[in-house]
Amino acid sequence: MSQPEALADKVYVELVRSLYVNVLPSQIMLAITAVYVALVGESAGSVVVWALGALMVLACIVRVVLCLRLRDHAMTAVLDRPQAQQLELAFAWPYYCYAALLGLFGGLLFLLPDPPAQMMTIGVLTGYCAGAATGTGRRPRIAIPSMVMAIGPAILASAISLEAMHIGMSLIACAFLAGGSQTVMQLYRTASAEIGMRMASVSLARRDGLTALPNRLALQEYFEENAALFGTGSVIAVHYLDLDGFKPVNDQFGHAAGDELLAAVADRLRGAVRSGDIVARLGGDEFGIVQLGLGRTEEADLLARRIAAAIDQPFQIDGEAVQISTSVGTVISSDSTKDLDGLLREADTRLYAVKRGRRSARSSQG
Repeated sequence: MSQPEALADKVYVELVRSLYVNVLPSQIMLAITAVYVALVGESAGSVVVWALGALMVLACIVRVVLCLRLRDHAMTAVLDRPQAQQLELAFAWPYYCYAALLGLFGGLLFLLPDPPAQMMTIGVLTGYCAGAATGTGRRPRIAIPSMVMAIGPAILASAISLEAMHIGMSLIACAFLAGGSQTVMQLYRTASAEIGMRMASVSLARRDGLTALPNRLALQEYFEENAALFGTGSVIAVHYLDLDGFKPVNDQFGHAAGDELLAAVADRLRGAVRSGDIVARLGGDEFGIVQLGLGRTEEADLLARRIAAAIDQPFQIDGEAVQISTSVGTVISSDSTKDLDGLLREADTRLYAVKRGRRSARSSQG
């Protein structure tokens, strides 16, 4: 595989991961859907409306359950392109089903003489399309068809009434749909370019000569320039890691093989971090990762686990399968005024606490 193709695959994997980052909007949409169906079903008093609404709620439940079941794997596993495609498909099909059912439900209501239900439908459809654009915007093949399926039937049903207000609403909705689709494509292009630049390590000029990762000075400059932008209360995570088993590889196969292994580790770390994170080589077999603007503290734990899973996979060095692992020390802070050196020291202390815990566990088992 050529280098551009390999980079494109890594960008694709990262874009698919973004689908599983936040399940809360889907859970909120499930609650909204249940209330929406209950109120509109009572108002319309139609068996068809109730049946279609029940299917819509069921589709939303399936969507939430699948996301929750697959999220941990999506965020922590080492993924290649075929595996990422399977995750994207698993996310997409219930998403499409729900959008299609929501569209049929909304279109049906616009054929009925029930203005309050139609008013509520407009609000639900607008909120859904906005959520689809922001939540799945990095995957236009999911976001745009879902938006069209959700709001398209309501646009058609409203337009065929031949009333001025309904036709006007249809035209406005079409304009919003076109604008939203354009926004989704722009978000996709921007995200793809940013992820590609990060993974190619060209976004920072100061790089480590061996791994092409940013060095400690570049990491410091990045932190100082960006930490304050997220404001007070924003969560920062700093990870300090080193390689367990690196020295025996270096001793057995030589320094050239050790350098090749470090470069391979760096490549996996680039693929493991999310968009917006930065990974740097701090020296020897030690690396640092900074996450800024976390929405939830659990995102730091997910990254630490994903790093461990990535490094735990065998490496091919000089035709030999080499197995190493990593220990990760993580510190989380909501104080954006803290300096990076202090956070790195705390993370380093936690790293060695992890190592001591592992040694103690092995000793007790022995």
